[in-house]
Amino acid sequence: MQRYTLTNSYIVFGLNTTNMELDKDIQPVSKGGFHCKLCDVNLPNKASVDDHLKGRKHQKLSSVRATRKAQEQNSLFVSGFVRQMSQLQLVDYFQQFGPVSEVIMDKEKGVYAIVEFSEAKGMELALSHDQHILDNQTLRVKPREKKEFKYIPKKKQDRGNMQLSLERLSQGLCQAASVSEQMQRVVESFQLSDNEKKVRSLLVELLQEVFTEFFPECCILPFGSSVNTFDIHSCDLDLFLDLEKTQIFQARAKGSSEQAGECQSEDARSEDSILSDIDLSTASPAEVLDLVAAVLRKCVPGVHKVQVLSSARLPVVKFSHQELGLQGDITINNKLAVRNTRFLQLCSGIDARLCPLVYSIRYWAKQKQLAGNPFGGGPLLNNYALTLLIIFFLQNRNPPILLAVNLLKEFACEEEECVIEGWDCTFPSQPIAVPPSKNTEDLCALMAGFFSFYGEFDFAGTVISLRDGRALPITGFLSKEAEKGEEAMQGLEKAGGSSTSKTVRLGPVNVLDPFELCHNVAGNLNERTQKAFRRECEEAAKYCRSLQYQRKSTKGKVWGLVRLFAPHGGGGAMQGSSGGAERNLAISIPFRAAALPDTVRSQLHSAKGLFRQLWFEKVCRAVVGVFRDVLKCSVTPSDGPEKVGARQEEEEEETGCGAVKDPGISAHAGTAAEDAMLADCTVPAGENVHETNNNYNPDTCPSSLSLSKKCNPQDTVHKGVKRPLSSEDGSLASPENKKQRLDSGIDHPSAHWHCLLWHRVWAGRRKVRRDLLKSLPEASRPEGGGVELETQVTERIAQERLGAEKLLEFTLEAEVLGGTENTHTVLKFIPGEDHTGIFQDFFHFLESFLPKMTEKVLEKLE
Repeated sequence: MQRYTLTNSYIVFGLNTTNMELDKDIQPVSKGGFHCKLCDVNLPNKASVDDHLKGRKHQKLSSVRATRKAQEQNSLFVSGFVRQMSQLQLVDYFQQFGPVSEVIMDKEKGVYAIVEFSEAKGMELALSHDQHILDNQTLRVKPREKKEFKYIPKKKQDRGNMQLSLERLSQGLCQAASVSEQMQRVVESFQLSDNEKKVRSLLVELLQEVFTEFFPECCILPFGSSVNTFDIHSCDLDLFLDLEKTQIFQARAKGSSEQAGECQSEDARSEDSILSDIDLSTASPAEVLDLVAAVLRKCVPGVHKVQVLSSARLPVVKFSHQELGLQGDITINNKLAVRNTRFLQLCSGIDARLCPLVYSIRYWAKQKQLAGNPFGGGPLLNNYALTLLIIFFLQNRNPPILLAVNLLKEFACEEEECVIEGWDCTFPSQPIAVPPSKNTEDLCALMAGFFSFYGEFDFAGTVISLRDGRALPITGFLSKEAEKGEEAMQGLEKAGGSSTSKTVRLGPVNVLDPFELCHNVAGNLNERTQKAFRRECEEAAKYCRSLQYQRKSTKGKVWGLVRLFAPHGGGGAMQGSSGGAERNLAISIPFRAAALPDTVRSQLHSAKGLFRQLWFEKVCRAVVGVFRDVLKCSVTPSDGPEKVGARQEEEEEETGCGAVKDPGISAHAGTAAEDAMLADCTVPAGENVHETNNNYNPDTCPSSLSLSKKCNPQDTVHKGVKRPLSSEDGSLASPENKKQRLDSGIDHPSAHWHCLLWHRVWAGRRKVRRDLLKSLPEASRPEGGGVELETQVTERIAQERLGAEKLLEFTLEAEVLGGTENTHTVLKFIPGEDHTGIFQDFFHFLESFLPKMTEKVLEKLE
């Protein structure tokens, strides 16, 4: 009756166009349209308001609000009882006034309860009673506070629960005696209880029973967070529907029916299972998943919100179980994921320290907004990738805590050999088969070691391999033929695996799956996430060296993991790093292998341990090209700001390519000697510049590069060779407390240029670019943001100011870093006299323009 009344009010509202009787939740907006306070949505016109009020969301929230209001009218607020008081005791006491429908107790925020009666009469009798005494305690009873019902979106609820869980967690952590005990408490706080595990197990049994009726001899196997020993409350239930035996059953049944002839009637065939409608040997995954979804919708009690995602990397059917409050996924072609789960179970069983580390570091990463995207996807670390990073760290302790996968294979018996989709997935099934580690580090030291390890890790120049237990040089994955990972593929072929798989997707962070060696499990990360992860690791490592981390506070202050788990500070670190970049006047060009053309990738692949030097030459060539060709600056080699004047005269005499006197555009073309000079900035001793650049052969290269501080085509000044920092295969040869620059036996190369700026290339650049694009025919417009377009923009800016004097001169220093620092080229700017104060404007423009344009130029290099 209530719904009918509401519906009729909607009809009246929709028909009355002159004097609309607005619903109490609908308010007109000054700028036009309406706003629904209940659902917190804006509505553009009357028609949309009518549809909204009839919609499911508004009606559901209206019903919830009515229920809440009725509960408030029949409820009492009760306090004054002891913490040990049970709900049943309160129910028994208040039953004397009337039927009690529910008692809700909250002992976290304070000792109080909400007692709800089935009828308002019970509440009134309880309030009229003079005194309430229970177990010799005088209870304080008053009407429940009536609050306005407000809809809170789910994402806001999740955020609030996360903060609340940190508050509750912190109280327990501060009471622990050590960091190791704190980490154990983190595990206890987040892992599934025995009852939760039992409920999930029962649901799997139910699904197994139902699906066996439709897919005979099928098998449902749970994998992922629910069973890999790193489960958390409300994690999804990931399931693999194995139809391999079902396919055999269908083929056998089909063969039997063909031998029996056409004696079966249509009625008999219709009584067969769902397999009568599909041939599993030829059906597509989408077709099979549609059948799986149909079974879930019609035959599994409590299942709703079934959705087929056939376009995902691994097609899946998503579902929810209403009574259990669980969300689940079912896949039919993810057998490797089941094997990965078994591997994580094995690692957790081999060493008990892994589990507390994983729980603590996962929570830290979520608090720092590095992992745990609630909406899936996105450029954040997923739990699996983060867990593999932790295992890889433990593989690299001295002595190692966990063994590389290739070493684990040695402890597997013949029955445990396993090959899935051509990938060798062999490892022992029981942890007892693996000898225990001799490493005795406690959890406190391992947590600090994790942050130090990845705070000084070269993500850009290496590929993390759990199969080998070491970081592989990225050069083995650069050439078109070697993108699969030459070393990894060779090792796989020796083990009998497949080498015909897809290529590895290289990115800012490269973590190979331990079995599917073509899968980079961190391939979704972008450069910003990688920098944030490294920066947060550096900050955490610094904190872990303090007594606030290592020892419990005697003054009751927060310590240990509590300070480490403090939520991300809203970009403060980002602002600090940006400010530091401006103060140091430095711009970083990261090494991004995926953005390089195939020719350059092949050259870097051939360079092996010297790839950073060769890449540095390419970057220098591209940077000079941006300044000289795109921004129309004059660029000449330099020994440093103190020798610029003397060096200029010498270069003019030797090469005829000194500083340009005429600021016109044509004056920036340069001579052939200048092109050769700017093409490469550091070359092996005795090698011709262009031969080294285009025909880079590591076999003919000297064992150590001689570095040129002066990029002069006539001469090369060599520097001495310093101690080797790491071997060519990437293994460290220097102490842990020393920062290695490169993995070759030479000092890091660098170069200097003296630059003259002639035009305000940043002033009005967007408008000039927009006007230029409008003036050109659509067919002949250059690529947006490309080198050609930006060059034309600069030329148009220069044409408006022909005959201008030089605006600014500055020195540019370039240096390549790598090893225990992320591989990148640092460009440092040293301004000359700047009476007009324009250098900061120019540098601010370069901060965003130079890295992007350098990458564009690198993409065009051959």
